[in-house]
Amino acid sequence: MRLPTDAEIRALHERHAPSEEAFDLVHTHCEIVCAIALRLAGHAGLDVDAELVRAGSLLHDIGVYRLYDEDGRLDHAGYVRHGILGHELLRAEGLPESLCRFCSHHTGVGISREDVLRQGLPLPPRDYLAESAEEELVMFADKFHTKTDPPRFVTADAYAAHVRRYGEDKAEVFASMRAVFGVPDLGPLAAAYGHEIV
Repeated sequence: MRLPTDAEIRALHERHAPSEEAFDLVHTHCEIVCAIALRLAGHAGLDVDAELVRAGSLLHDIGVYRLYDEDGRLDHAGYVRHGILGHELLRAEGLPESLCRFCSHHTGVGISREDVLRQGLPLPPRDYLAESAEEELVMFADKFHTKTDPPRFVTADAYAAHVRRYGEDKAEVFASMRAVFGVPDLGPLAAAYGHEIV
């Protein structure tokens, strides 16, 4: 399977971003998630396809662009849909299913069919759970940076407290991912990007 290069991925972001501001926010976040995922993989000595992790990280949030309206406002209420929108976008671009799945299978610590039905989420009722080590690693790395205004890095403890609001089962999933992947050193990235750690 041929995976797109960093330059090809950047071009995809540029083509689909509705504005320079949206591009800067989303593409920068994807670069940060990629850096975190690859560092975690290296430190933990994980048996993962680093190229797939790279491409999946760089593309996982591309569906966010489809949530901006013509005035540049982001649809926060429908944000949970960004994963399936990204999956559809990458599929339309002819990218392989294994890459499209990084979009639809990275939200939170996974969204189950039961979650969709119980919470009344605006998603087709099915599982959106990480199935491969690569998907799980990108999902985990994504938890350490947020696209808020301003963007911030998030500590493992802060995310653990956040995810507990969705149920003890979600907190347990995050704790188990943390045990497998470890905790990234956010200091160097925070300094490089000028984003606060919370």
